[in-house]
Amino acid sequence: MKQTIRVNTGADLGRAIAELRSARSMSQAQLAELVGLSSNYISKIETGRTSSILEHELRVLRRLGATITIEVPSARS
Repeated sequence: MKQTIRVNTGADLGRAIAELRSARSMSQAQLAELVGLSSNYISKIETGRTSSILEHELRVLRRLGATITIEVPSARS
């Protein structure tokens, strides 16, 4: 069963990233190595401490009527 996360804020996007990472049984350090970032930065992303640019982009999309959703597969998928 898939979980659907509606993304309205950077925190929502961070939560989706954390869910996807968890569904793949990856640690933050493993994800950081995979994408070439520090594990500290991955932590900041997952806890919603994102740049204001992302927040502005998400607000623009919402105001234009867009809905952003991310489907997170279950751990069994």
